[in-house]
Amino acid sequence: MRSSLRFVSVAAVAAMLAAVPGSAQKTMGPKERYEMDVATMSGFAAMAGGGRGGLGGAMSMMFGGDPSSRVAYTLNLRLGSDQSPTAPPPKGDHYFEPQAKLGKSVPLIAPPRAEGSYTPEFERPKGRLLLYWGCGAKAGPGQPVIIDFAKVAAGQVPPGLFSSAVPIIREVSQANSKSYVDWPNSKGGKQPQAGSSLIGAHRINSNVGSDINFNLAQDYMPGLQASTAQQADGSVMIRWGALQPATGYVAWTIGGMDRGGGNGDMVWWTSSASKEFGGGLWDWLPPSVVANLITKKIVMPPSQTSCQIPAEVKKASGEMMIGNLNAFGPEANFSYPPKPAGNAVWNIDWTAKVRFRSHTMLLVGADMGGMGAMGGSSGSASTPAEPPKKKKCKGPLGIPLPDGAC
Repeated sequence: MRSSLRFVSVAAVAAMLAAVPGSAQKTMGPKERYEMDVATMSGFAAMAGGGRGGLGGAMSMMFGGDPSSRVAYTLNLRLGSDQSPTAPPPKGDHYFEPQAKLGKSVPLIAPPRAEGSYTPEFERPKGRLLLYWGCGAKAGPGQPVIIDFAKVAAGQVPPGLFSSAVPIIREVSQANSKSYVDWPNSKGGKQPQAGSSLIGAHRINSNVGSDINFNLAQDYMPGLQASTAQQADGSVMIRWGALQPATGYVAWTIGGMDRGGGNGDMVWWTSSASKEFGGGLWDWLPPSVVANLITKKIVMPPSQTSCQIPAEVKKASGEMMIGNLNAFGPEANFSYPPKPAGNAVWNIDWTAKVRFRSHTMLLVGADMGGMGAMGGSSGSASTPAEPPKKKKCKGPLGIPLPDGAC
């Protein structure tokens, strides 16, 4: 009886607080959610100038645009709705201003629904994976953590191999939407041309909800300009120019790819101060999440413009390391209708989120026909060599590396 009375009392107090003016406003919806991921890529695209053929022209083609382009842009668009299409299948269009250089619109269509479980096939790795982390001339205590691929193949996966502390964040997905469409897709995927701008009006029209309209004031982030230089102590210094819109930075490299037979050690390093290799660090992250990760020294602050790869990492990696420097950027958020005053229920029809980032490739010890390390000197006086044959770019466990890393 006493427990019952206590419950009634707590419930009554909660109800009274909910009725007090200024308490939390109740929201309903949204019925539609739109997500627009915007990226600026630089690195090899910036090296491929002058309209020449050969390696420079090939790399320029890989990034898209003409050979004189110094940056390349990518967009990923996703629309999710809790409503069924008025006339199946679900479809839509994103309409741009002329300065976006994407034509009048790009088509949003529904991808095939995944049925059952799917396990991607990839080449079973051999040898070992050595994990290093943190900026500095020397590796910290407890490094490297060594992963034996033979044991992993036998099902002996070490706990905490890949941290879930920084997951890839997708607020709009096929899994959480009754109707879902995206772009690029089988009907189109040509990315923006050099000189493209996203500033101005955007309209998304679909058969799964009302039109989404917003005006974007934030444009593509500038391209990251980074350089790498080997130091006298055997470490490698990464330096980059600060980007005004950046909210934080993270870098990583992988070495050991140039060893024949695939039986040697692969080396994976991250700039995080802890053993943090979460997939979200290679992706888009909200400014609030980035700010929290900076306090934990998982992400470098926007004021930082250099990071030293420990000498042990370079020595274990062999002649060449490939990697990425990621600059997280701002977000723009929109919703309709506007939030009502007071405690009136907010029935949200749609929300739209635009996320920005800028990233560049890091190459350490790769001569590439005399170009030296990406964006700067490799610190070694090597003789120009023929460009190496292109290999499949895979990560430590045989999984393809993130976009822009190859």
